Amino acid sequence: MQRINQVNPADAPANVKPTLDAVKTKLGMVPNIFKTMAQSPAVLNGYLALSGSFAEGKLSAALREQIALVTAGHSGCNYCASAHSALGKMAGLEADEMQRNLSGNASDAKTQAALAFASKLVVNRGHVSDADINSVKAAGYSEEEMLEIFGNVAANLFTNYFNHLAGTEIDFPRVDAIAEAA
Repeated sequence: MQRINQVNPADAPANVKPTLDAVKTKLGMVPNIFKTMAQSPAVLNGYLALSGSFAEGKLSAALREQIALVTAGHSGCNYCASAHSALGKMAGLEADEMQRNLSGNASDAKTQAALAFASKLVVNRGHVSDADINSVKAAGYSEEEMLEIFGNVAANLFTNYFNHLAGTEIDFPRVDAIAEAA
């Protein structure tokens, strides 16, 4: 059940209407998470600025969605599992691959290393070992890319926790997350 009210984009206050309109132009819809975030322009604009900056980074859209899925899997966020499965499909990911990603697995070794690192970040609350860092580097990720993996995990934890707080109503085809015991 939705615990924080959504803002109707048609009736949105002047300080969030242009942002919601831009989301609709980009995605073809305004997802419920953004309608709910619109209750706080600082939250909505802050999140969109953060996530938008990662779209300009080195990681592919597909890998960013895979990181979002493993984060949702660990956090047990059904909204994000659903949303990022839809976005992952748009990024070219297959359904069976996305199901693997929710549980921290990937069909290729390099992606597996990124998801294992992302999993360590989530489960260990950011505490990783030198071996974890060396492992992701050995898989072919630069320090810049490793930091982007971290940034994407952090941005997705933000939305996972937001959806837990808000009880955001799922407006994508439903995918259940796999909650991991941390």
